[in-house]
Formats: sequence, structure tokens, C-alpha cells
Amino acid sequence: MVVELKIAAAKFSIHLESEIYKELIIGLIGIAAQTTLCYNANFSLANPLENLVSRILPRKQEGTSLYFWILLLAEMATLHQFSPLPSAVTALQDLYRSLNNPPQLKGWQLNGGDPCEESWTGISCSGSSVIFIKLHGLHLGGTLGGRLFNLHNLTQLDVSSNNIQGEIPSLLPANATHINLACNNFSQSIPYSLTSMKYLRHLNLSHNFFYGTIGDVFNGLQNLKEMDLSYNNFTGDLPSSFGSLTNLTGLFLQNNSFSGSVIFLANLQLSDLDIQNNHFSGVFPKHFQFIPRLWIGGNMFQIGGNYPSWDFPLDTIPNEQNISSPPTTQSSAIESYPSLRVGAHKQKMLGPGRIAFMVGGGTLVATCAAFAIAIHINRSRARMIRSFENNDSSLHSLPVSTIKDYSSAAPEENPQILAAGSPPMIVPRHIPSVRNRRTEISRRRSFARNCRIPATAKQYTVAELQSATNRFSEDNLLGEGSLGSVYKAEFPDGQILAVKNINTVALSLHEEEQLLDVIWRVAHLRHPNIVTLLGYCIEHGQYLIVYEYVRNLSLDDALNCNAYKHLPWSLRVKIALGIARALDYLHSKCSPPVAHSNLKAANILLDDELMPRLCDCGLAILRPLTSNSVKIKASELAISCTGYIAPEHGRAGIDNTKSDIYAYGVLLLELLTGRKPFDSSRRREEQSLVIWASSRLHDKESLEEMVDPAIKKTLSCKALSRFADIISLCIQPEPEFRPSMSEIVESMFSLLKSSCMSQSSLGGVAESEASDKSFGSTHTCFVGSPTISYSSI
Repeated sequence: MVVELKIAAAKFSIHLESEIYKELIIGLIGIAAQTTLCYNANFSLANPLENLVSRILPRKQEGTSLYFWILLLAEMATLHQFSPLPSAVTALQDLYRSLNNPPQLKGWQLNGGDPCEESWTGISCSGSSVIFIKLHGLHLGGTLGGRLFNLHNLTQLDVSSNNIQGEIPSLLPANATHINLACNNFSQSIPYSLTSMKYLRHLNLSHNFFYGTIGDVFNGLQNLKEMDLSYNNFTGDLPSSFGSLTNLTGLFLQNNSFSGSVIFLANLQLSDLDIQNNHFSGVFPKHFQFIPRLWIGGNMFQIGGNYPSWDFPLDTIPNEQNISSPPTTQSSAIESYPSLRVGAHKQKMLGPGRIAFMVGGGTLVATCAAFAIAIHINRSRARMIRSFENNDSSLHSLPVSTIKDYSSAAPEENPQILAAGSPPMIVPRHIPSVRNRRTEISRRRSFARNCRIPATAKQYTVAELQSATNRFSEDNLLGEGSLGSVYKAEFPDGQILAVKNINTVALSLHEEEQLLDVIWRVAHLRHPNIVTLLGYCIEHGQYLIVYEYVRNLSLDDALNCNAYKHLPWSLRVKIALGIARALDYLHSKCSPPVAHSNLKAANILLDDELMPRLCDCGLAILRPLTSNSVKIKASELAISCTGYIAPEHGRAGIDNTKSDIYAYGVLLLELLTGRKPFDSSRRREEQSLVIWASSRLHDKESLEEMVDPAIKKTLSCKALSRFADIISLCIQPEPEFRPSMSEIVESMFSLLKSSCMSQSSLGGVAESEASDKSFGSTHTCFVGSPTISYSSI
């Protein structure tokens, strides 16, 4: 009976979150061990049970049997099992509210409700306890709120592939084993409360906008097996707490800005390590040679010198990326290359006699074995790839940024081979067939499908876009630029979009990843004055980007085409403010700042309400990928003659956001004068608008003569003077003297208000124009964050 009671108590205690219930159960076990457990026995207050009950529960009448209290406790436990704790329900309601009450979360409620009895999207329960929250790819925005820590029994939290922003909550569910926040807009850094999550096994924070150094937040995470921090903006040295992750087998840090040594990773028993594209330097531990899957390119490691000879497989160390001192010679690399590894990486040394034996028949046997094994692995890998491509769920698991082989093949099915001879044949530990063309294609396909691209960007097929653009016919052509042509696309459901066909040569895997990275970042940009990227297509050597369609005309057409009416002064200021807000969003609300680098009137579209929409944001980095070098040179020549290029263009280490401000000043000159930035039809001294106008901006008489005749009568002297002051600051020859876009926005908004007030006779448009949607705030729930500086195109 004692044993049975203990088992029952143990079962109850699993589901009991109340300390009162737990204490009663523990007390009953102690009593059961001390009594004869007679079912009819009565106990007075002197008995252990009465002491226990009177200590915990309100006083009761004497004579109540132990059997009654066991039944009562069982009933309480049963009732508790079907009634979620209010704190858990409150935590989910807070999460729902923080995510902006999205309609995708069917069944969720702001007040009341039972997530375990009712059907709440993404919620799984065990009894009355919420154990899983899986909200992958539901187009969710907002934040995670601050009450997730109240979900005491939650084991898995997956909100990957959404647009959730803000910081990670300072407290997370303490008993969680899997946390996946990948592919969102989270920022700041990792909270120190992570150290208390002692059951955590998988942590994925990749593809976000975390930045700065990481503190010692990994102490206490002895159960952590895989961690992915890739594709963020982390900087500084690795914290010493990395060394405490004794059970870690997979670590992914690629595409950050980490620096310093990797010494704290030396003693980890890793099977996967990716530290590519950081700023790591110095030598790193010899133990790394035993990591089966290792990627270290794009760093500044020292190999050679006084450090012991490397035993690395040749395919893990790209020489052009890593060598900061002379590499080991081929012969030394061969000599130090480890022989067949068995079990826990034990090395068998080859003596002279054994080598002599292998030179003979051993070479032939090893060669045949290698050939047979290569065929077997190639076929197995083909099956694995097909299985991987057909299994979408595999893309949702850790790590999202790295394709891994989870094959359960026995060790003898994937041997390491070393054949001796002259010349020696080396089959690296990674078996080269893994990196063959088929695997590369698989990586490309999976890369294009994974959560690098936010859920808001749709992946189209070439067939869909060909059909929508009438096979990219001339009739659908909207315009051409240095990156390629833009076509109008009409889809069967009536939707009209714009498709940019990027002219590129066949891209390498690295270049394709670069392209996808740009698309991923541009797809996160959300602002009312920026044209939104809605989709993409990478297929059959075609690279296409799909944008929303802006139906009206460009600012260049509005200013220079006689077919259109002249823009009134108030509308020109309104357009200038909209452009300024878009640039302010790119420069100060994105982290790190985004430089447009190709600002011009032709890249500003005016919609049906003449609201300005800035296009081609973030695409300047793609210009080197265009397919025709002649076109590139012609494009560079054309750009240099547009009149928008800042004097510092081409200098090393320049701040391209300051170049945007110069180009913005040129745009203001266009709006003021109605003239093109560069007009070769004019006299030589008047061809450059900036050179011609600079000396006239502070002379009242000359300034008035500069004004476009179409707006001269509606422009007050005060407004003209203030507008000229803004222009003068923007086109300063030295970039450090130019104002920030935030300052320009304030000045332009103030100018618009005063201009509208001075035109009150036009029907009282003073305040209404300054508050319409053209002046949407640069503060949005979306954050774009390219990690590179853009060059002009």
C-alpha cells in the first residue's frame, strides 16, 4: 500500500503546480510510511496527518479519516488537472495582446477562455498545462510581451519566420527545452536571465537584428545541445561562458562581427561548427581538426608559423580566406593528415613498415574501396537530398541556416580513407561527394525556401512571372535601369505587381546567398514612402524581384514632362517631406543604417494621390552582379553625369548616408527650379545645377530668379529663404557639415506647416496636408538591417 500511494502521489505531483498540493502529497507519503493505513482509523490532532492538514489547510472537525483526505486530494488534483492556472492563461492573453491581436491566432482571447479545453492555434497541452507554443510563419508582428515566464510547464516555444520585433523578454519560461526565435526582427542582445534555463537544449536566435557584445549569459546551460546565433550583428569577443557548454554539439555563429580568439570553444565536443564571415583572428585549437563538419572561411586565422602542423581536412580551410601567414605546404599537410578515425577520433599512426605494405596491394584495395564507397555515399546522399526537399518540416528545426546530414548510418558506412603512394591520394574526412554539384543545388533550393526570406515575401516561379508579364514583352515594360528591366505583371486574380528582372551572369553559391541576403533585408523594409518588396524568384538562372505596383508616374516625369500639369509649391514641399521621411527611416531607424546610394527623381514614384514612394532601396549592392561589364561601365558613366553624385564619391571609408543627403539636396534644387541636375543642352557654366545654383542661394535677387516660374507666385519670400537654407546645408562639399535626415525632416515639416498657413485663403488646408498619409512616421513595427555598406549604382 505504501508503494502504491507513493506511485499515485508521484503521478499527482507531476501535474500539481500549487505548493499546497505538493506539500500535502509529500506529507501523506511520510504518514503512510509510519502508520498501518487502516482505512477506518480515526486520527486526532495529535496524529501526523492532522498536524499536516492543520498546518496547511483550515482547521477541520476531528474524526476525519485518512482515506477521506486521500480521496479529497485526488479530487482536488483532478479538478486542478482540468483548470489551467490563471497565470498561464494571463500569460497567453498578454502574448496575444502584444502580438496586436492577430486574426491568424484563431481561438485566442483577450479575456477568459481555456487554451487546453478550447482550440487555440499553435497551443498544445498536457492535461491542464500548456507545453508547446508553435507559431511558425504566421505573419505575426508586435512583440512577445513580458509574461511568458508564467508558463511554468512550457517546453517548446517556436515563433520563427514572423515579423516580431523588440527585445527578447527579460524572463523566459524557466523549464523550456526548445526556444526558436529565428527569422524575426528581434534586436538588442541576449538577456542574462538565460542562465536560469537549466533544461534548455536547443536555442535558435538566427536571422534577427541582435547587436553588440554578448555577456556571460551561457553559464548554467549544461544541457544545451545546439545553438544558432548566425546572421545577426553581434560584435566583440566570445564570452568565457561558451566554455561551460559541455554538452554542446552544434554551434552556428556565421555572418556576425565577432572578433578575437575562439579559445573558449577549444574543449567543446562539437560535431558542427560554423564561424564563417566574422573577424576572428589568431590560431585556434588543434582539437578543431576532429570536428566532423567545420566551416571557418571569411576570418583572419593564422595557420603555420610556430603553431603545430595542421591535421585539418583540406576542404575545411579555404586558403584565400583564412591565411594570414604562409600556409602549410601540400606535403606537410599530407604528412600530418590523420589516418582512419574510429570511434572517438582515435588516431592510428602509420609506421614505415605499414606504409611500405600499403604502397603495394594496399593502394589498389583502398582505391577500389574508395570508388565503391563514393558511389554508395553519392546514391545515399541523393536519396537524402530528395527526402530533405520533400520534407518541409525539416526546415523548421534547428539550425535553420545550415543544412545538416542527420543520417543514422553506422560509422563503418562512412569511413575515413587514407591511401599512401606516389602521388598520395587523400579522401578528406568530409568525402568530396558531399560538396558536389548535386549537393550545391540542394543547398541552393533549400536556402531559397528557408526562413532567410520573411513570410511576407512570396516565392514565385518563373512560369508564374512569365505568364503575368506576357513573357516579359515590350508591351509590359515599365522602365530600365542599371540592374535590369521592370515589367508590369497582371495575375489571374486581378492583382497587378511590378517585376524587376535582374541582369546577372550565372551566380556562384556565395553570390546567390548574397543576393538572397539582400532580398531578405529589403523585404523587411516597411514605410509608407518606400515601395514594398512582395516576392522574389530564383530559378533556372533567373533572378527576379517582385514589388507592389505604383500606378501613376515618377517625380522625374512630373517635373520634366510637358504632358503633366505643373506641381504646385505646397505639393512639392509635401513630396520633399515624404522623401525625407523615407531616408530618415533608412538612416536612423534601421540598424545598421541603410544608404540608398542611387537617389534620383526617376527612382521616386508618385501614386494616385501623388504620395512619393522611394524605390530600389537597398539594391545598390547588387550592381556588381549585373551580367554585362560594358553595361556596368556605361551605367557608372551615366551615374557620374546625373548631377546627384556627392564630391566624396569613390573615396575609401565614406559614409554613404551623407552621400544620400547630398543627393537629396539636389532633388530639392530640382523641385525649386524645375531644372534637371545635369543638362548638357545648356551653356557649360549652367550644365551642373549644383554649381550654377550654389552661388545664388544666399542672394535674394538671384534666388528669386532661380525659382520655377510655375510656382513663383505662390511662394513667399520667407518660405523661399528657409528652403534655400536647407538646400545649402545638404549640398555642402564636405560630408561632415551636412545635417542628418532627422534634422531635415523637422525643418521640412516646419516649412510645410508655415507654407500651408500662409495659403489659408486656398480653403484652410494648413493643418490637414501635414497630417495625411504622405507623412507617415518613420517609426514602424518593421526594421530593415543590411549588414553592409552600399556603393552607388
